[in-house]
Parts: sequence; C-alpha cells; structure tokens
Amino acid sequence: MNFKGVIKGLHHITATVNDAQEDYDFYTKILGQRLIKETVNFDNENVYHFYYGNEVGSPSTIFTTFPYKGQGVRDGVIGSGQVFETVFSVSSGSLSFWEERLKNKGVKFSKVAYFGNDKLQFQDPSGLKLAIIEDASDERQPVWKTDDISVEKNIIGIHHVVLAIENVEETSRFLEIFGYSQTKADGDFTLFESELGGAGNSLAVMDAKDLPKGKNGLGTVHHVAHRVEKVEDSIKIRDYVVKEFGVKATEVKDRKYFESIYFRIPGGVLFEIATEGPGFTIDETKEELGSSLKLPDWQEPHRERIEKGLLKYER
Repeated sequence: MNFKGVIKGLHHITATVNDAQEDYDFYTKILGQRLIKETVNFDNENVYHFYYGNEVGSPSTIFTTFPYKGQGVRDGVIGSGQVFETVFSVSSGSLSFWEERLKNKGVKFSKVAYFGNDKLQFQDPSGLKLAIIEDASDERQPVWKTDDISVEKNIIGIHHVVLAIENVEETSRFLEIFGYSQTKADGDFTLFESELGGAGNSLAVMDAKDLPKGKNGLGTVHHVAHRVEKVEDSIKIRDYVVKEFGVKATEVKDRKYFESIYFRIPGGVLFEIATEGPGFTIDETKEELGSSLKLPDWQEPHRERIEKGLLKYER
C-alpha cells in the first residue's frame, strides 16, 4: 500500500528559534517574506508562533518559528533524526540577486553544486541551516514583494527540506509508502517527490552517518508538515503507519488554520500531516494578514494575560 496522491507535498516547516526581534527582522527584512500570522504556540502561550510565507500563506510556502528566548530552552544540535536544511526556491536567473543581497546584508553564505544546480547555503540568527536554489518550473503564486525585492526576484516558497538520516534504507522504504517516490541521487543525497512533484512537493534524504545525533532546542527544526486535502486522509495514514511501522501518533489537533496529526518516522524526524484548509484568512482578510495577534477561541478570554507574558518586538 502507498499514499501517493493522498500526500500532496509539503505544508510547512516549524523551527525553534531564539529572539523574536531577530527572527522577524531576518525573515521579513532580509529574506523578504510576509508575516502572515502572529499567534502563540498553542502548547505554550508565553511564546509567539510566527508564520512566514507568500502573500496568502499558501501551503508549501510556509516557514514558521517559535521564538523561545527567555524560556530556559537549551541550544539544539543539528544532526541525525532531524531536518538538516530548509531549501527555498527562487525563479530562474534570481540566484545572483540573492548572492548580492546576502553579501550586502552581512549574511555569510557559500555556493555549492547540488543536483546539477548551484545552491546558496547560509544560516539564520538562531543557527538554522537554510539554502536558496533556482527552479524555472516553480510557478506558485502569489509571490510577496517588498520595497526592495520584486515579485520576480523574491523567494517563492519552500522548495524542499533535507532530512538527516542514519538508516537511509529504512527511511526510504517508509517515504515510498507515505507518498514520496525516489527520483534522483547525488552523492549522499537522494531526492523524493510526491505525485505532484517539483518545488514544494519534495524531500531530500541525506546520509547522516558522520553527524552527531540531533538534539531539539534553539536553532533546530521542530517538525516538517505534509499537506492532505481533508482530515480523514490524515487519520487513514496515521492508522496505517501506526499498525505497520509501530510508531506512536497523536490524535487530531485543532491548529485553527489546519488540523494536524504528529508522529516520528523511522529515522527519528517528527512529521506532521496537516490539512490544506481552512487557511489563514479564517480570522483576517488577505490585506490584514499578520497585522495583529490572533488567538484561538479557547485562549481569547485570556488575551490580556497572554499579551503581558510575551516578549515584545517591533515591526
């Protein structure tokens, strides 16, 4: 059995970061992303949950962060059993723009060959490993623009994530059943794509035999989310992988903008299955997205206390 076509591709990436101000400034003012939702970690109301993405926060363009500064969270270790790198996509001919921009913004980067193309590798202020590649076939819209980054040059969305895995064979078998097919290899990297294929619908597995074991904490990716059409698809997948792979999985979680299920795959990476809807305009118009703190209904009665407990940042 496999779930090709049920798993559409990526939904979002969520990372644990340090300072809210540094995070906001980096992703909006340097990487040119839109803050599409300012809310809180539903499991820890003292911590923001920032959602960055394209103009409307389309699934597969979303990168989210929990700024945990002052909460006693340790520094993480990027290693096996984690997302090693998040790779963003830009249109053909835009990589030179990003080389110059990163240089001018004081962001150190390196250019490496990767699956026959150039890739810019760099880190965010918390130490997360990020990259940018060109993809002429990436036609996702609507791309966000800023005062100094045009639609044509700006980041389109998440292209794929790189999973650091010790037992590549076991994880590859799982991914084939989960809904991704192996399409190409390059040294220690193997690319997997969903039935839709291409940017936003891909994973790369990296042989992590020489890496330390990853430890969750500041500067690490917490989980990678994959999108499905409806929650019934999530439940069907969850029940199958629990039975066949012996993993532990959560019940359905109401995340307001989508419904989710979580489990760790063979190889240790935390996966989420998230529904495509209802989306981020459920409580704000497209024009208002990210303009104010939004809380789920069950936390709204505690807004005053929650706002006082959050470390403030300036836009």
